[in-house]
Amino acid sequence: FPMAATDPQVLALAAQITESREQDIPLLLLKLKGILSSPPLGCEESNKIKQDIYDYGLTQYCLLVLKRDHSQLPGAWATAAQLAEILSHCCVGLEVKEDPEEFYKKFLPSAIDSLLVLGKRLQARFIRAIKDKEKQDFLHWFQIVTDAICWLFGGHTQLAACVLQNDRFLQLLITDDVETAIIMMSVLHNILRINSSVLLQVEEETLHSVLDELVYKLSSTNNPAVGSAATKLLLLVAKFCKQLVQLFTSRYKGLRGLLNKQWTGKGFDREVNQLLDLLYLEQSIGKGEMQKQHQAACVIQAAWRGFQTRKRLKKLSQAVITLQRSFRAKREHELQHLTKQKEDEALKLQMQLQRQRAMRLFHERQLALLEVVHASQVNKYMQEMEEKSALTIQRFWRGYRARRIFHQQKQSLKEHKAAIIIQRAACKFLEKRRRRRPLSPWKEPKGLTDEQRLALQQKVDDYIKLHPASQMSEEMSKELHMQAQAKLAQFLLRSRLDQRAAQRREALLAQVNTDVELLMNAPGLAETTEKDLGAFMSRSIPVATKARQTHNTMLKYTRWPWWKKLGDEFMEDDVIPDGTINTELETLFIGGRK
Repeated sequence: FPMAATDPQVLALAAQITESREQDIPLLLLKLKGILSSPPLGCEESNKIKQDIYDYGLTQYCLLVLKRDHSQLPGAWATAAQLAEILSHCCVGLEVKEDPEEFYKKFLPSAIDSLLVLGKRLQARFIRAIKDKEKQDFLHWFQIVTDAICWLFGGHTQLAACVLQNDRFLQLLITDDVETAIIMMSVLHNILRINSSVLLQVEEETLHSVLDELVYKLSSTNNPAVGSAATKLLLLVAKFCKQLVQLFTSRYKGLRGLLNKQWTGKGFDREVNQLLDLLYLEQSIGKGEMQKQHQAACVIQAAWRGFQTRKRLKKLSQAVITLQRSFRAKREHELQHLTKQKEDEALKLQMQLQRQRAMRLFHERQLALLEVVHASQVNKYMQEMEEKSALTIQRFWRGYRARRIFHQQKQSLKEHKAAIIIQRAACKFLEKRRRRRPLSPWKEPKGLTDEQRLALQQKVDDYIKLHPASQMSEEMSKELHMQAQAKLAQFLLRSRLDQRAAQRREALLAQVNTDVELLMNAPGLAETTEKDLGAFMSRSIPVATKARQTHNTMLKYTRWPWWKKLGDEFMEDDVIPDGTINTELETLFIGGRK
């Protein structure tokens, strides 16, 4: 930033642009018009303001905005035309002392190119416009842009050759529209008036294209305004560049007859006569039929060259679109490749840092343990660490090998599992069908024979003899019965108390599991809300939550694929698989009395 005192308006505008959004910048840059118009033009204060605007990058901002799609700008083409005018006023009278080569050889030619592109787009929209209001607006904005171009190369004369050599200037000049053609010829008139020798500095092809277009306009139109502008331009070229008069007579041999027949008596006879006098000085009078043939050839050549040039310019837009598309695709591919490369490098660096951190922690832990272990136990400790390390390496290797084998045999395992499911379902089906078979008719058991009955009676008598029954009185039987009843009552009471205690333990365990899950899933203190606080203060919310989870589990079970529920169709209707639901019900706390 400059060390001298900066204009406060420029400083405030620069700060406002820095803090604004991108879509608001064009409207903010329009404030430069009021800042530039406050001091008189050409004074030291005005030059100082332009220097501040350039140093703070506002001029570069104007150029960048002009390079964007003008239809997307706030205010559209009106804003673009005003920014073009502001850009030209900021550059004229500015003397850059720091890095002047950047300003004069890069910035100013880029500004000229952007203004010519804007003028070409305005000209195209003016030609396509249908409504009179739209045509007037586009013509007014086109006039503003061309005036900005004239003002810019008027302040920097070296830009005249840059404008003339630009292909877009030739595209603007080659048009059948009367209004824009007259404006572009006035721009060419200003170029020749500022730098009369500019036509001798440009390439021969560019010079021929410009002169061909001027002669073509004289031969292809009857509009007096176009004819007057073209005639004045040719006269100006002939006056300032004497060596180009010979080019007129040799390249455009029918020009003299064209001026005599078509443009005499149109209101600008003085310019026509002056141009004819200059042409007569270079040509001998009376060449007869050969001269007429040359004149006809000149007209045909001009028309043909104009036709060829128009044909080439029609194809130029499509070529430019194709080039832009391929360039954007290539740039997008390069950006994606660069982004992927940066991500890979960042991941590689992160993994390297993690390995270094893990290695450093491992060495620190080893040193700390070596400080604790006695010197005589170091070798033993190191041997144990080596064995543990070997076991760890082996464990990881076996896990890796098992996973690799599993992935290789995944399809066969899947088929094996499917076969097991089908076999299980078939077995259940066969078992169920076997159970449903009708029972065989009752067959009365065979009776005992007399010999079997006598043998069995003999065994019973022998057992009674070996184990005689003890005699007990009635009072002892009653007392024994009372004792048995008392112990049974105690057992029933104790079992009821144990059952209540077991239920309470299960309820407390389920409550603890529910609270643990709530705490594990709870947000941080900074993100806690009143709704989260209610989940810990209420006992019904966890119950409802777990009930909802259980319900979702049962819904998920009903949506299983057919091969998972293949064995269920052979079950009874009231049979429910416990293994799937118990995992959810075990942690459900049912609130009760403690």
